[in-house]
Amino acid sequence: MSEQESREAREAWAELFGLEVPPPGEEPKKRLGLFSRLKDNLSTPRQAISPQIAGIFEGKLVDEESWEDLEDALMMADCGVGATTTLVDRLREESRQGKIVGADQLSVRFTELVSQEMAPEPARILLDQRPTVIMMVGVNGSGKTTTVGKLSHRLSELGLQVVVGAADTFRAAAIDQLAVWTERAGVQLVRQAPGADPGAVAYDAVVAANSRGADVVIVDTAGRLQTQKNLMRELEKVAGVLGKAQEGAPHHVLLTLDATTGQNGLSQARLFGEAVDIDGVVLTKIDGTARGGIAVAIRSELGIPVKLVGSGETLEDLQPFDAAAFAEAIFSSD
Repeated sequence: MSEQESREAREAWAELFGLEVPPPGEEPKKRLGLFSRLKDNLSTPRQAISPQIAGIFEGKLVDEESWEDLEDALMMADCGVGATTTLVDRLREESRQGKIVGADQLSVRFTELVSQEMAPEPARILLDQRPTVIMMVGVNGSGKTTTVGKLSHRLSELGLQVVVGAADTFRAAAIDQLAVWTERAGVQLVRQAPGADPGAVAYDAVVAANSRGADVVIVDTAGRLQTQKNLMRELEKVAGVLGKAQEGAPHHVLLTLDATTGQNGLSQARLFGEAVDIDGVVLTKIDGTARGGIAVAIRSELGIPVKLVGSGETLEDLQPFDAAAFAEAIFSSD
């Protein structure tokens, strides 16, 4: 990562967390490094989606067949029925009003609307409590524990003290995996033996954070299928215990979703949301799918914003969600 990209990354993370990290000296406002890396990470989905979009936007005329083709392309990208209908209907109406003339204007306006649909306002994970308690949830294999490590690293880079609670006590391997990630990130880990009460671990993590003057607590919960009702009740219990350990906790609940699961991700978000109050999504493995449109569907149908995107296995392979860059990287015809 270049020096400029490093500065851009720090600014983006500080903005996400509501922190003030003034850059040293005059620097360009446009985050070219973040945008270019996002396009690189999304090379596979672009190959799958862009040709369909490009074929629509490169035509000389925009007709009814164009709208039908666009609907099909968006559905294939997992944007969902509701968001697809909203986007296409609005574009069609603007075209009728003469606000969109020609395929080039249609391409630009389309990307703008996709961006607005995914994020009407900038994503935030405000750290306005001390400590701020972040609870991570998601199904097995979604990249949840990996995300905990990456997020801990980013927080630590900003000079914040982080405590991680290994509340996934069902699998010994999960605790060991988290220990590796927290060591790499240089943050503190609170753990108990496999099979321990997850709520007790979560509680201990918050107590430890308070005693050590930590800024953030991240609680890694056990992966579970959204259909496992007993484990979903366990998730509710952990959230309740956190509320007893720290007023208002958990202050943020982030759901990790594997972007390759497509529309199943919508079902996961809906059912996890019935158990705990999810306020943000971490969309993982975006470098291996042509279905980035799930970010549009989740926001449109459930009102839950994507706040982070992840790809790869290094500590740096996590970044704040930039709706404009994401929309252009996945759906642009360029």
